[in-house]
Amino acid sequence: MPRDPRPARRPAVGQIGLCPARRRRAPRSYGARVIVALTGATGFVGQAVLDAAERQGIEVRALTRRSQEQREGVTWVEGSLSDSASLERLCQGADSVIHVAGLTNTPDPRQFDVANVEGTTRLMDAARAAGVQRFVFISSLSAREPSLSLYGASKAKAEGFVETSGFDFTIVRPPAVYGPRDKDMFELFRSAKYGVVPVPPRGHTSIIHVDDLAECLLALAPAGVAPGATLEPDDGKAGGYEHGELARLIGSAVGRKVFAPHLPKPILKLAARGDRLLRGDEAKLTPDRVGYMAHPDWVCRPERAAPPEVWTPRIFGPQGLAMTARWYEREGWL
Repeated sequence: MPRDPRPARRPAVGQIGLCPARRRRAPRSYGARVIVALTGATGFVGQAVLDAAERQGIEVRALTRRSQEQREGVTWVEGSLSDSASLERLCQGADSVIHVAGLTNTPDPRQFDVANVEGTTRLMDAARAAGVQRFVFISSLSAREPSLSLYGASKAKAEGFVETSGFDFTIVRPPAVYGPRDKDMFELFRSAKYGVVPVPPRGHTSIIHVDDLAECLLALAPAGVAPGATLEPDDGKAGGYEHGELARLIGSAVGRKVFAPHLPKPILKLAARGDRLLRGDEAKLTPDRVGYMAHPDWVCRPERAAPPEVWTPRIFGPQGLAMTARWYEREGWL
């Protein structure tokens, strides 16, 4: 497939992986003390948000299903998206809500609506009751094509409720998120160590490092920042990465030259059945995921980039992938 013909959004990137536009900026000034209510705090993205909040001196009220160790600047609130009382406790005293929690994979597709739609509306009810007016909702690029997967359909449906909620809201649709602690993209790094990284049919995808995404979400937390917008933040590479190109970059990150065969959709469906047989409910490749993996265009749209005065990416793909590989190695994952 030819490369995405859409115009570049940002200046060309130099060989070292960072251009002047991606240098780390000073943390956003929030003025008076701000308190963010955060869901999904113990997950991959949520932990990165807690790290970024600590760096920036932002106080967080964080939802958790089980007891957590004390952490500076974090007030843990035990509960879940299915427990309205705990959501009300979470939102009490908060200035804004960042809703990260969501179900991305399940052996029972009916659970997508339960978690991603009902959980979101229940959280909005709690925020409204607590007088919180700012709501940042983390959706997914898959919501652009809801017919491809039940996961994407659930995110699109939840977006509709957010848009009509009356909140000062911003919707964020991240592309593929990677970085330390991630278990999904990790499988590609592990495959690369063996020299073979199977990829979906030919197409392009954008990516974003989890630390960049976390800083983007916090930059959007104050009231009146990009109100009513649906944003698609990425690492700044116009046109994204061809699937085979991304596999080869992961290979470089682990020090291997890799073979990256493109698997047609029927083969991916067979692989999903095999993963189900091997790992049961823990299977990573499901029929629902195959639906959107086979789509050729998961490139973030330039017109939906975050306003540059609010946030710009600082971690370019090759650099971030190499950093991630080093983390996996240090932690003994690779």
